[in-house]
Amino acid sequence: MELKIFIVLFCALFTGGHSLQCYECLGMMGSCESKETTCPDTATCASATIVQSTGGNEVKMQSKGCKVKESCISASVNFGITRTVTSTQCCSTDRCNNNDAPDYGSNSPNGKQCYFCDGKSCFNKLNCLGDEDYCLKATATVGTLSETVKGCVSKSVCDATSQANAGFTGSCCQGNLCNGAKSVTQNLLFLLWPLFFFILIH
Repeated sequence: MELKIFIVLFCALFTGGHSLQCYECLGMMGSCESKETTCPDTATCASATIVQSTGGNEVKMQSKGCKVKESCISASVNFGITRTVTSTQCCSTDRCNNNDAPDYGSNSPNGKQCYFCDGKSCFNKLNCLGDEDYCLKATATVGTLSETVKGCVSKSVCDATSQANAGFTGSCCQGNLCNGAKSVTQNLLFLLWPLFFFILIH
């Protein structure tokens, strides 16, 4: 159920309209079959590869379509129990997004540590990977449910946090284990955090 919602919300990041002609598709577990779409004047063509890892399971998704230039970023968000890495390539000529974006990010520890929440405690230590050089503490509200999470993120995620949507608040810091603060009660909403990530960087 959570994955279906994730796909719907990610598709919402790719808008249609007029002007630039781009390929458009969404595919799980490999390349997707593309059709053509017409984009708004403010959009570019985009190709994105998203890799979500939860436990020992990994899901890869390819997406193509129209995207505003400001949201053409590559980033990693790691909440310990789940990690989502997105690579986005944008271009500004007709049908230039034919190729899949290459995988982004590294799985190698970079020496930085941040706290993360596992449903019982928010003081678990997490080894950050790749370019996850910031710690994040964030809270999102969906209806009556509110969830606070902590983890390692790329700088581009922190830049997007300052422009977050209503219902989302977050703060970044650079020191090791700097996202301590008070522990919170967890609930099953943590399963939806990949959705908030993509809403955040839109």
